[in-house]
Amino acid sequence: MRTLYLQTPATLGGYAFGLGVVLMSFHGLAGQRRLFGWAAVVSLLWVLQLLHYLRWRRQRDADEALQRAWRRSWTALVLAHGALWGAAAWLFWGLGGSYQTTSLVLVLYGLCVASVQMLATQTRLFLAYNGLVLAPTVLRIASDAGLDGRLQLAAVVASLFVVSVLMSRTYGNALGQAMLLKRHTDEIAAQLRAGKAEADAARRAAEAACQAKTQFFAAASHDLRQPLHAMGLFAEALRQRVHEPEVAALVNSINESVDALEGLFGELLDITRIDSGDVEPRPEAMAMRELFARLRLHFEPLAFEKGLALAFRGERHVAHADPVLVERILRNLVSNAIRYTDDGGVLVSCRPHGGRLLLQVWDSGIGIADVSLPHIFEEFFQVRSTRALQPHHRKGLGLGLAIVQRLAALMHAELTVRSRVGHGTVFSLLLPRGRLPPPAPGPDAALSLPALALAGRLVAVVDDEAAVREGLVVLLQAWGARVLDFDSLDALQGWLASPRAERPDLLITDDRLPQGRRGLQALQAARARWPDAALPAIVVTAGTFDGHERGAAEHGYHLLIKPVLPNRLRAMIAFKLGMR
Repeated sequence: MRTLYLQTPATLGGYAFGLGVVLMSFHGLAGQRRLFGWAAVVSLLWVLQLLHYLRWRRQRDADEALQRAWRRSWTALVLAHGALWGAAAWLFWGLGGSYQTTSLVLVLYGLCVASVQMLATQTRLFLAYNGLVLAPTVLRIASDAGLDGRLQLAAVVASLFVVSVLMSRTYGNALGQAMLLKRHTDEIAAQLRAGKAEADAARRAAEAACQAKTQFFAAASHDLRQPLHAMGLFAEALRQRVHEPEVAALVNSINESVDALEGLFGELLDITRIDSGDVEPRPEAMAMRELFARLRLHFEPLAFEKGLALAFRGERHVAHADPVLVERILRNLVSNAIRYTDDGGVLVSCRPHGGRLLLQVWDSGIGIADVSLPHIFEEFFQVRSTRALQPHHRKGLGLGLAIVQRLAALMHAELTVRSRVGHGTVFSLLLPRGRLPPPAPGPDAALSLPALALAGRLVAVVDDEAAVREGLVVLLQAWGARVLDFDSLDALQGWLASPRAERPDLLITDDRLPQGRRGLQALQAARARWPDAALPAIVVTAGTFDGHERGAAEHGYHLLIKPVLPNRLRAMIAFKLGMR
C-alpha cells in the first residue's frame, strides 16, 4: 500500500498531462458540452484521488483494517479513471485530422504503459484498468468504416495491450519476489542478532536467499530490458517519420518512461549484487582522463537536452582504485545532479587533497534540506523538497545513493555531502593517488549531441531478438546507413565466408547470442576477415557489474547498457566513427 501511495503524485501528473493533451487537441472540434463535461468528470476523479493521497499522508500509521478500506475506495477510483479514458475513444474519435487521432491513441496507450509500474502487483486490477481503456479504443477503431486499414490498426492496438500484460507480469513477479526475499532475509538477520542457536543454519539460508535473489534479478533484468530496448528504438523511428511537434513530444515522453524503467531495474539489480557479496574491489591505477571521457560521452547528450553545462576538471590526475566501481559511483551522482538541476550546470572535478585525490560532483540544483541529509543514503529514502517536484525528479526507488555509499564502503573510500536548499549540492569522494603517471592525452573534443548522417556507411547488426534487430535496422536506415542484419553468429560467419563480403564501417552486436555465443566472438570473427582494419564495434549488454569494461578496454570496443535510448546510441556511433 505504501508503494501505491508513493506513486500517486506521478499518476496524477500523468492524468493531468493526458487531460491537457485531449483539451488542446479537440478544443473547437468537439462540442463544448461533450468536451468540458467529460473533462469535468475526469477533474473530479483527479481531485478525489488527490484527497485520498493527502489523507494517507496524514495517517501513514493507520491500522491494517483501515488501509484495506482505503484500498477498496482507491481501486474504485482507478477503475473509474479507466472507464472515463476508454469513453474518450468514443467521444472524440474521428474529430479532426491525423494529429488528433495520433494524440488520442498515444495518450491512451501511454496511460496503459504507465500502469505497468503502478498496478503490476495487482493482476486483476491491471487487466480491468487496461481493458476499460483499450477495449473501447479497439472497438471504436474497428467500427470506423471511413478509416483505411481500420482492422489492421485495431489489431495493432490490441497487440499493444498484450505487450503491456507481458511487461506487467514480468515486472510484478520481479517486484513481488524481491519483497518476499527481502522480508525473508530481514527475518533471518533478526534471528542472528538475537543470538539464536540456529545461527549457522540461518546464515547459510540468508546467503542462499541472497544468491537466489541475485540470480533471479540477473535473469529478470535481461528479459525485461529486451522489450524496453526495442520499444525505445521503435519510438525513435516513429519520431523520425512524424513531423508534427506535438506528436514528437509524446514520443519523447515514451522514451523518458523507458529510461525511468531501466533505472528502476538497474537499481534493484545493483543493490542485490552488492548485498550478496558478488562485487569485489580490484584497485589499479586509473586515469581520470579516460573516466571523464566515458562520463562525458554518456551524460553530455542528457545535459544538452536540459540546457545544462556539463564540465570536467582535473583530468590529468591518476587514482588507485577499482575503475568499474568508481565509474558506477560517479554515474549515479552525475545522473542525480542532472535530474535535480534545471538551471546552471554540473561540474565533476578531481584535485589533490592531503596526499589523496578528492573527487567531487557539484550541481546548481534544488538542494537537500538539513533534516534530510542524514537519511539520503538509506534504502528507499527519497528527499522531500520544500517545493513541488517535477515528475522526472520523483522517478526511482531511492536506491541510487544507497548503492553509492555501499560501493564507497567496499573501497574504504570516504564519502561526504554538503548541500544548500535552492543553491545546489556537492558530493565528495576521497581516493588514494595512483603511482603510475597519467597516460598520453587522447582526443578530448566535446561530444555534444550530433546531427548524425550515415549516408554511404555500412553497419552490421547482430542480435537474436527480432524486435530489437528490426528496431535497429529501421533507426539506422532513417539516419541514412546501409544495414546488414544477422540473427546469430553462424549467420554472420556465413556472410563473412563469402568472397563478396564488404567490410562494414561499424559492428553493433548483442552480448548474448544463441547457443551460448557472445558478442565478442562476433567481433573477433569480423576482425579476422579484415585483419588490416581496426573494425569499430559497439556491444550492447544488460549487465552492469559483469566485468565487461575490462573486456572492452582489452579488445577495443565500447559498451551500451540496455535499454539504449536513441540519443545515446547516436552519440556513441558518432564517437566510434570519429575515432577512425
